Amino acid sequence: MGISKDNVTGLILALSSSIFIGSSFIIKKMGLKKAGNTGKSAVIVGEIANFAAYAFAPAILVTPLGALSIIFSAVLAHFILEEKLHIFGMLGCALCMVGSTTIVLHAPHERVIHSVKEVWQLATEIGFILYIVAVTILVIVLIFYFVPRYGQTHLFIYVAICSLTGSITVMSVKAVGIALKLTFEGSNQFKYFQTWFFTIVVIGCCLLQINYLNKALDTFNTAVVSPVYYVMFTTLTIFASMIMFKDWVSQNASQIATELCGFVTILSGTFLLHKTKDMGNRPEETTPVFRTPEHSTNDLQTR
Repeated sequence: MGISKDNVTGLILALSSSIFIGSSFIIKKMGLKKAGNTGKSAVIVGEIANFAAYAFAPAILVTPLGALSIIFSAVLAHFILEEKLHIFGMLGCALCMVGSTTIVLHAPHERVIHSVKEVWQLATEIGFILYIVAVTILVIVLIFYFVPRYGQTHLFIYVAICSLTGSITVMSVKAVGIALKLTFEGSNQFKYFQTWFFTIVVIGCCLLQINYLNKALDTFNTAVVSPVYYVMFTTLTIFASMIMFKDWVSQNASQIATELCGFVTILSGTFLLHKTKDMGNRPEETTPVFRTPEHSTNDLQTR
C-alpha cells in the first residue's frame, strides 16, 4: 500500500518535530544562557510542527514517531556532549528506527474531511462518547482519591492522569489542526462553534496534563517517568484514534498486525535507550581484590 501525499506531509512534520525537540534537550544541557533561550525556541518550533502533523496524518503514524526525538537527542549527545552511547543504546536506536519505518510503510490513509462538522460527528458517536465518559471518570477518581493517598509513592497515578488526558488532547488537537488546514485552503472553519469547542478542550486538557506531568517529574526519576509516560500516552492515543477516526476500517488483519509489531518494536527500543543511557559514561570497573585472613595477618605483621 502506497503512502498518501498527506501522510508524507505528516511524516515530514513529525520528523521535523522530533529533530527540533531532540535538539532542544542538547541545547539546554549545554548550560549557556543564550543556548537555554535557543532551546526553548527549538521546543516551540518542534511542538508547532507536531501540532501541524496531526492535521495531515493519522495519530497511529504521528504519535509513535515521538520516539525519534529520543534518538536525535542521544546521537547529538554522543557527538556534541561526548556522552558515549552504549552498545545497547545503539541497539535501542536501531529498534526505534525499524519500528518507525514499519509503521510509516503500513500506516492507514488519512480520512478525507471537508469540514470540522465531520470531525464533530465522529466525536459524538456512541463509541467515542463512551471513551470520553470512561476517561473522565477515571481521571476524576485518580485526582480526588488516588493522588492524595498514593500520588507521592506510585508513579502510575500521575502518569495515568497525563496519558488519559493526553489522548483527548491529541484528538482535539487533530480537530483544530484540520480546522486550520481547511481555513488556510479557503474554507473558514472558525465560524462554527465546534472549532472553538475543540480549542477550549485543547487548552483545558493541556493545562491539566502539564500540571500532573510536572508533578511526576518533580517526584520521580525522569529516566523512569519518560518511557512509562511515552508507552501509556502513545497506546491510549492510538486507541482513542481508532475509536474516533476508525483508522483500522481500511486495513486488513496483516497490516494491523504489522503496525502492532512496529509499535512494540519502538517501545522496546525506547525502554532500552532509557535503561542504558548512562551506561556509556560509566568508568570501567576494576576487578575487586579479595584478601584472605592469612593475607590480612601478614599485612599487619609487615606494618
